[in-house]
Amino acid sequence: MSTEHAVAGAIIRLMQGVVYRDSDEDSWQTLDRSGAGVRDHFAAIGVDVVIDDVEGYAYLRSRPDSEGEEALPRLVRRRALTYNVSLLLVLLRKRLVEFETGGGEGRLVLSTDQMVEMLRLFQADSTNDARVVDQAETTIRKAAELGFLRQLRNQRDQWEVRRILKAYVDAQTLSDFAAKLRQYAGQVATDD
Repeated sequence: MSTEHAVAGAIIRLMQGVVYRDSDEDSWQTLDRSGAGVRDHFAAIGVDVVIDDVEGYAYLRSRPDSEGEEALPRLVRRRALTYNVSLLLVLLRKRLVEFETGGGEGRLVLSTDQMVEMLRLFQADSTNDARVVDQAETTIRKAAELGFLRQLRNQRDQWEVRRILKAYVDAQTLSDFAAKLRQYAGQVATDD
């Protein structure tokens, strides 16, 4: 395969979504060898290529608009997330931090039941447990569609938390979420 063809393939894969070192070795090697050409291609249209060698993923991010320049149309679409999906992503990111600080190596794998329980703590009390579980499972599937979870082969109930989550839910977001939880807990305590 020619270098030009390999670069074109890597560009297309990035436009399709996150490129992982472990699942797309050809594109990853092209990014490693010819990353400057790929970056130049996207720089011309106002998009940055973000490569995290440590975690093993690469993705596209729109550049912030410069003052005094007319804004370019967005290539990378922003997605509005539901409350439940946002909540799950923050909880997964928190669990990923705990996993890493606790000396966990490799990948974080959670069961559907574990994630349902994580979400249940933040749901309104309900007498319809089946509805709560169904809603949580829908949220889990949506997080998987967005690329933050990956179902393990031959294990329907086991999910790998993808490390790309770190790029989307940063430490500041976790801190803000914790502050809101403390504020909410304080309001509930004064209401009682």
